[in-house]
Amino acid sequence: MAKIKLTKNELKKQKDALKMYRRYLPTLMLKKQQLQAEIRSVEIRIRELMDEKAKADETFKSWIAVFGEKGIFTAGILSIRGIKAAQGNIAGVAIPIFEDAEFESFPYDLAATPLWLDTAVERMRRVLLLDLEARTLEEQRRRLDHELRITTQRVNLFEKIKIPETRGNIKKIQVYLGDQQTSAVVRGKIAKRGLARAAGGALS
Repeated sequence: MAKIKLTKNELKKQKDALKMYRRYLPTLMLKKQQLQAEIRSVEIRIRELMDEKAKADETFKSWIAVFGEKGIFTAGILSIRGIKAAQGNIAGVAIPIFEDAEFESFPYDLAATPLWLDTAVERMRRVLLLDLEARTLEEQRRRLDHELRITTQRVNLFEKIKIPETRGNIKKIQVYLGDQQTSAVVRGKIAKRGLARAAGGALS
């Protein structure tokens, strides 16, 4: 802890600092609660997407196994051309928001391929969209987690260190200034009595 000056100016400085800490602490605590709530919401949505994707994957695999012909459906038949995302803001944190994605289908001969291939490509597109949205949400959670750690550190700093430390400084300065004032009064009385004695001796 830095050494403080035991003066009236320092007392004012410490009181102003205490007011500032008390003013900002509720805001930080509110931000912390908001971030925690948002992280819970994002985690719930990620779980929902992952469950939906798992079901879609399972259905897709079994569907292809039943209707598919070997060599017809390949992994490279559909690719992601680009991702459309917007920027959002939660508790002062910039986050990406998934909107859509553009896909590119590998050209295939409609006459030489079975009818189910179009449906398979569309189902694969749906699975990829779920995965892309989940990845965007993971990035949201990462950024919110980072901000939550910083906010929690600030709350702890104010609540457990700065406010108790400043209160202690104020008390220390007030005690010192009170002692100084008492000493000054005592010295004044002693000096007054001394002057009175001196005046009385001179008259006699």
